[in-house]
Amino acid sequence: MRGLAGKIALVTGANRGIGKGCALELAREGADVAINYRSHAAEAEETAAEVRALGRRAIVVGADISQRAADEAMIARTIAELGRLDVLVANAAFSIRKPFLELSEDDMNVTLAVSLMGAFHCCQFAARHMVERGEGGSLVIVSSIHAVLPFENAVSYNVAKAGLNHMARSIAAEMTPHRIRVNIVEPGWTDTPGERQFYTDEQLREGGARLPWGRLGTSEEIGRAVAFLASEEAAYITGSVLRVDGGYVVKH
Repeated sequence: MRGLAGKIALVTGANRGIGKGCALELAREGADVAINYRSHAAEAEETAAEVRALGRRAIVVGADISQRAADEAMIARTIAELGRLDVLVANAAFSIRKPFLELSEDDMNVTLAVSLMGAFHCCQFAARHMVERGEGGSLVIVSSIHAVLPFENAVSYNVAKAGLNHMARSIAAEMTPHRIRVNIVEPGWTDTPGERQFYTDEQLREGGARLPWGRLGTSEEIGRAVAFLASEEAAYITGSVLRVDGGYVVKH
């Protein structure tokens, strides 16, 4: 175990993709995990079963991350059923791919409500609990290389992820007296079910082959980065960005 033994973690959007990868890697490193989902409850139950197969406790908590009251209830249920909360992984996101000239106000609002404001709500409720307990904690926010690269047809998502990065650093600055660490993981192009909404298998294979590392990233690789930042091995790291993109940004 790398410092997560006996810890309690909550991962938003953990029924599939990067969130699932995070939940499983946290469990492998010793944490019990609350698995959030908005839809696809059966997938969330499958993730929970895989966590339990690793010898850890797991609960499944349905909540629409864009709704503040739902986020508060989710944090409260996690604490009630698992005893406390040591680690929050704010992973849930929403993306709309449209040209800027076709993007509606609703498109912007829903993307920001889930990808930016949802993380704000969850981090605030988790941090309040951690401050009250007085034993520190870790908030890990899953951002994206969209925060630093202006990808076309992704204005709302680019804005949300850039906002996440600065929000995380700002929270980190305020949380140092409470020994609550706040860090960011920036995935590059990762092979997830979400990407398959926009690309075929062939397009993903061809796109991956053009990347500096010759392939797409995996959810497990992102999960390992998140688990590291959540663990005691990263006890002196806060306000930092860990980019996991196979060299994409440095080559652009």
